Amino acid sequence: MRISPKFFGLVITLSFYASVSVNAFSQSITWEKYNMAGTEALARGDYIEAETQLKAALKEASNFSLEDQRLTETINNLARLYRSQNRLDEAETLYRRVLSITEANLGPEHPDVAASLNNLALLLYTKGKYAEVAPLLQRVLSIAEKTQGPEYPDLAPRLTNLAQVYRILKKYAEAESLYLRALKIKEKTLGPEHLGVSGALDNLSALYYTEKKYAEALPFLRRSLAIKKRAFGPRNLQVAIALENYADALQKMRRRAEAAELRAQAKNIWAEVMRTKK
Repeated sequence: MRISPKFFGLVITLSFYASVSVNAFSQSITWEKYNMAGTEALARGDYIEAETQLKAALKEASNFSLEDQRLTETINNLARLYRSQNRLDEAETLYRRVLSITEANLGPEHPDVAASLNNLALLLYTKGKYAEVAPLLQRVLSIAEKTQGPEYPDLAPRLTNLAQVYRILKKYAEAESLYLRALKIKEKTLGPEHLGVSGALDNLSALYYTEKKYAEALPFLRRSLAIKKRAFGPRNLQVAIALENYADALQKMRRRAEAAELRAQAKNIWAEVMRTKK
């Protein structure tokens, strides 16, 4: 059969697009194979194999567009590997690359950008670069407030993370404000007597203790102790630790008799627990 020039051109065009589709599909399958093998090796602690597979996956992913999430997924996986190996500078470079790509693709206030900021912040925290961590966590918090609201339950750990960094940087007023917000959210979400609230109380009492505001720490220590007694029973190590913390604050306030009594209670709990473990 004679084929007209117009029809012949159409056959060539269809054949070309089919070839591109098959090639893209092949790259996708290859990437998935390498990426899965790399993450499985990372999970079992085989770092040499994980690096081999994830680098191969990244080579495949580099053929994808910058908008393709498989690229950032691969870079993140390789960064996790380097962090596990304490190759922190290499991990930092990769986390910054992910952040740059994600911001360019999704805009500066997208939740995925917050996740990238959080990963980089955690890495920098590990490196002790606290002054660099704070603005990153501020952005994470700001994005969460805009997308979830100022009293959303998941906001509490983000508030606490930033407060911890402020405490290290000796920005105590900023830390206190964030700790109080986290406490308020947990009380509203869980109820004032829930065990989950005790952690927020402990954070505030530790901050006040650091500032030598022992009188302000006492009510939070007292509440935390009461919550732990209800949750664990009076003869639990968590209760013993809470008693010791309370005693330390009383001692600093020269209330030595009360402190000694609480320490004696804690000592008895420790001894009883040790006996039961033998």
